[in-house]
Amino acid sequence: MTTPSTGSAPPTAGRQGNYAGGVTRLVAFAADAGASWGIFTLSVAAITFALKLVTGTTVDLTKGTVSAVLVVISFVVWEFVYFAYQWSLSGKTIGMALLGIRVVATDGDAIAVRQAVIRTITLPLSFLLFGLGFLGILLNKDRHAWHDRMAKTVVVYSWDARAARLRWLAKQEPTATG
Repeated sequence: MTTPSTGSAPPTAGRQGNYAGGVTRLVAFAADAGASWGIFTLSVAAITFALKLVTGTTVDLTKGTVSAVLVVISFVVWEFVYFAYQWSLSGKTIGMALLGIRVVATDGDAIAVRQAVIRTITLPLSFLLFGLGFLGILLNKDRHAWHDRMAKTVVVYSWDARAARLRWLAKQEPTATG
């Protein structure tokens, strides 16, 4: 008795551990920008509402130079906390988790708090000079941006697409033939 040929393609290798590409990193950063801006805006709205409840007067945090400067300073501090805390905690932000990438040390270990802080502080340097700091993501085989080099980190895929596909296939109900 011979077994019929299934004609299935050979399994593809997973992406886990490979350097993350430029498009994936850009989309993750855009998701993070949206998430951090949304959380910050909701927080300012909640503070404004709480101040209105306590004082009975409408408080506008955008009027006046002192309050505008406080909002800008608060936003800069918030962005630092948003990125540094998440990178030091799990190696990934909300956007990075959605796209299956993470920051690790160049030797593959989890990044230390010091590396997360350095990466966060030097991230704006990659934007200087029209984004030339990101050119390494497109041109180098290790896909380092300036802030990656300074913090001695790399961004890699953290999920295995093949394993996820196999788990999904295992959960499907068998179909009855005949």
